[in-house]
Amino acid sequence: MKKHIPNTITCLNLFSGCIGVLFALKGDYMTAAYCVLASGIFDFFDGMVARLLHVKSTIGKELDSLADMISFGFLPGVILYTLLTKVFPNEPISIVAYLGFVVTVFSALRLAKFNLDERQTTDFIGLNTPMNTFYVLSLPFIAQKYPQIILNPYFLLISIALTSYLLISEIKLFSMKLSSLSWSENKFKFIFVILAITLFAIFQFVALPLILLIYILLSIVHFNYTKEKG
Repeated sequence: MKKHIPNTITCLNLFSGCIGVLFALKGDYMTAAYCVLASGIFDFFDGMVARLLHVKSTIGKELDSLADMISFGFLPGVILYTLLTKVFPNEPISIVAYLGFVVTVFSALRLAKFNLDERQTTDFIGLNTPMNTFYVLSLPFIAQKYPQIILNPYFLLISIALTSYLLISEIKLFSMKLSSLSWSENKFKFIFVILAITLFAIFQFVALPLILLIYILLSIVHFNYTKEKG
């Protein structure tokens, strides 16, 4: 029975992602955000539970990627599509809105690359799909305060191009998996968590792009520090 527990958690990730897609299409971004958060929690714990129960499996790994494809690949594409339809409301110009799904395509490439790349057993090479999804998710909320920035076609199209590149880039980023609670071994990860929680508590969704930038910068510092120390 215990071998099915991690896969059940993964399926909850997928289920939550499907519901999030429906709410995103309706423009209910807050409920979609709760679904993304739930998917993120399930995505974090399925692997942890599999390791704790010693029931890691090939099917679990494949199922995890399939679930992530919906929750962190298709869903951000839907959000970008809905934002672009607001910028380009009329046919045939509204066809440009389909470019939101470019992020979905590159998310699929990123997940396929992750499954085959043996360098990514402990850390990431390229932006992970959950972090990219949280960035995309922030855009409709920021648009409520700064519509002239977010609902600018150039900003959205540049965001699509930049995040698509980051997803398959060779930039090395740390994962939040901890082999121990040692400060010396994980100080950059702990600093990131503290900064992320603080910024989100103060600025909420507006903080997510800044949190993404901090994540990238701290990862660069972390691996440079590790290289020099080694």
